[in-house]
Amino acid sequence: MPRKLPPKPPHEPTDDAPHAGGALPRDGQAGQAGQAGQAGHHVAFAQQFVQALPHCVALGITLEGVGDGKAVLAMPYQEALIGDPETGVIHGGAVSVLMDTCSGAAVMSHPRAGISTATLDLRIDYMRPAVPGKTITAQAECYHVTRTVAFVRATANDGTSETPVASATGAFTVGRAPTAHKTGDTA
Repeated sequence: MPRKLPPKPPHEPTDDAPHAGGALPRDGQAGQAGQAGQAGHHVAFAQQFVQALPHCVALGITLEGVGDGKAVLAMPYQEALIGDPETGVIHGGAVSVLMDTCSGAAVMSHPRAGISTATLDLRIDYMRPAVPGKTITAQAECYHVTRTVAFVRATANDGTSETPVASATGAFTVGRAPTAHKTGDTA
């Protein structure tokens, strides 16, 4: 039986963390952005993927844009996510969840990828602490897909510096839909 999740928390998109590579459709607009057929299905899967993960709901992570192997997710500042009470800096674990999920959404939105994914390897380099009080936005691009593995680059930023909060590279599984095996049986 499918698990019923709480409704998506309200979130206003922020303009304080622009993303590279041109504009991506906002959440809910992916179908209006000209994607059709299989590519549109991949975008829908990526949207469902992010909205159905309980940890994304708990962290307030929202899908800001997705399409053609790219994704943008945002995580608003929350006191519950502070890793250092003296400085108010968000814990690196929350940033890693944001980047991992964004990378997975990018894979799932890639036209050549499958309908599911899992992280095989994710290297995150933390470059600076996020500024307390700021929304952290992750951007990921799935830049190469083989039959079984997708490769992703991602960054996280808080809109206060050209230096990202973190950057990541990763490898993800490419899960394909099961195909019917030809057995000669037509029943």
